[in-house]
Amino acid sequence: MSDVVSYELVNNVAVISVNNPPVNALSQAVREGILDAVTTAQEDASEAIVLHCEGRTFIAGADITEFGKPPQEPGLPSVLSAIENSSKPVIAAIHGTALGGGFEVALACHYRCVIASAKVGLPEVKLGLLPGAGGTQRVPRIAGVKAALDMIASGNPIAAPRAKDMGLVDEIISADDLKAGAVEYGKALVKSGAPLKRIRDITIDPANVEPGFFDAARERLARRARGQIAQDKIVSCIEAAVNLPMDEGLQRERELFRELVTSPESAAMRHIFFAERLAAKIKDLPRDTPLRAVNKVAIIGGGTMGGGIAMCFANVGIPVLMLEIDDEALQRGMGIIEKNYKITMLKGKMTEDQLGQRIGLITGTTDYADLGDVDMVIEAVFENLELKKEIFAKLDAVCKPGAILATNTSYQDVDAIAAATGRPQDVLGMHFFSPANVMKLLEVVRGEKTADDVLATTMAIGKRINKVCALSRVCYGFIGNRMLGGYGREAQILLMDGCTPSQVDSALEKFGMAMGPLAMGDLAGLDVGYKARQGRTDLPDDPKLYRMGTLLVEMGRYGQKTGSGFYKYDPETRARMADPEVEAMIKAEAAKIGIEQRDISDEEILQRCFYPLINEGARILEEGIAQRPSDIDVVYVFGYAFPVAKGGPMYYADQIGLKQVYDKICEFRDRDGEQYWQPAPLLKQLAEAGKTFAEWGSEQ
Repeated sequence: MSDVVSYELVNNVAVISVNNPPVNALSQAVREGILDAVTTAQEDASEAIVLHCEGRTFIAGADITEFGKPPQEPGLPSVLSAIENSSKPVIAAIHGTALGGGFEVALACHYRCVIASAKVGLPEVKLGLLPGAGGTQRVPRIAGVKAALDMIASGNPIAAPRAKDMGLVDEIISADDLKAGAVEYGKALVKSGAPLKRIRDITIDPANVEPGFFDAARERLARRARGQIAQDKIVSCIEAAVNLPMDEGLQRERELFRELVTSPESAAMRHIFFAERLAAKIKDLPRDTPLRAVNKVAIIGGGTMGGGIAMCFANVGIPVLMLEIDDEALQRGMGIIEKNYKITMLKGKMTEDQLGQRIGLITGTTDYADLGDVDMVIEAVFENLELKKEIFAKLDAVCKPGAILATNTSYQDVDAIAAATGRPQDVLGMHFFSPANVMKLLEVVRGEKTADDVLATTMAIGKRINKVCALSRVCYGFIGNRMLGGYGREAQILLMDGCTPSQVDSALEKFGMAMGPLAMGDLAGLDVGYKARQGRTDLPDDPKLYRMGTLLVEMGRYGQKTGSGFYKYDPETRARMADPEVEAMIKAEAAKIGIEQRDISDEEILQRCFYPLINEGARILEEGIAQRPSDIDVVYVFGYAFPVAKGGPMYYADQIGLKQVYDKICEFRDRDGEQYWQPAPLLKQLAEAGKTFAEWGSEQ
């Protein structure tokens, strides 16, 4: 048929095999090969047709490299039409994952058989898209409208047993020989006279959809969309499946797909898709760098962070030894872990057996001598450099040669910590984000003397525990927290200049941030930032700087944990409410230091909060702290809830235009002074040259 699709007859069953490594993506050659094979099967002695894939997976989706390029025939709808209209039953034989266009191919088949470990899904929404080849029209017809909406709007894959219960697949067969099992299944269908089950022939009775269902769905999805537009259009497509004939529904789906594929939101999300994969690649690290074995891990500190890190390893079957200062602290830490797992179990995301297995992988100790056989140690105590150096000196004395010693620090000097040992080559930073068992980002911090194999092993283990890894060199705050300084600074100075906390947070939340910076400060605890500032000597003597944050802490208003901070909090629901007392204090403090408050637009709020991020990001790139601009975007999307539909701060800056960003920073400098607004040399250089960060990154 072609280089990537083969055809053979096995016991009067035509077997079409796709072999397009690594994930059998639906490239033009695959589409053409399948179409030719289905056409051939109509004329030969075959009685049924099995569509099967070589390698580790069924067709795992569209060929994303074709996005934005002129379409090449045959288009996927033509291939699906040929499958659906075959005069002989076509059976999809699914292993691995059938995702996106791959699952749409399977849905066009008359029957679907799977092995029990397989998963199916339509994840297009995660790229700001919707299924464009019938997924939104076929799934509601066989799984029901509500199930279809949940599946397609979330984009999450569905395991084979549940897929069978939903009607998405017909048969679960033995994994021993999928091809042979699918051939036998095809022969049994022919022998029984099974009909050609075309999903398109199913109609949905609109009376079975409760009144107002689609309007309610739009409202519900909009609340969590954070600037994404695909969810709303997915609702429209499923509504079309209910109210329109199949061909008209397909046409509507295709129209909305075309709108999305050219949208800035989808372009941003596709940028992050590729950026995530690129971030895992270290430029100067040979691909064949050997890895150290990591079969047992120790965590120093059983608090919220340490417990969350322990769960990350237990979740993938790696035994964990957790060290605490005494038995009481150890039991408290183990109790937190057990409580978290029980919450997961009660949500139906884990069985009781799984809970027992994972807790069974975590043991405790109060004796450093017990760490002698571990392969990796992650220190997760509070942010005190001297304490961390003391711990690493102890680890150096008890850990076996070759053990990787990592510090989970947000700010501290990894090189200073490494110097407390006689093995600085084995030391690096692993900056997890709280809660560590939930947040996806892992900043891997490369020390001056970190060995290549330590770095390669840590990036690999990060992937193994399902983290998105981004590499940073050593500096105060690394990539994310270093950039965050200007964001938080301007949020508080805006209060002095005339904003209320609600106005600042609302502007940023409308942009798509999960939470505004002042509400986030309340959540994290205002006392945390207060204590961190006390240890710094580099902050300017400016009465506006962090004035309200400092006053609130000194009043005992630490945020959510004390029931009040920038906002008041309902003691039962923790819902935040504007606090007139704080708003009056802001006005009084501004007057006290001679600031004449003014009306400030949402646009200025966004510029003053985001442009410092961009400017500091440029400095981080100049200094070589981050490998590439897209790595910074990955850090902010996965670690700081920057909206994926905006693509991260550096991508966002490119879309605005670096000249516009530079000019506005200069304007703020001329108005407010140089202590906060000094354009980074790289930003100035690129703005004057009319270039983007992406162009600069591709030249490095």
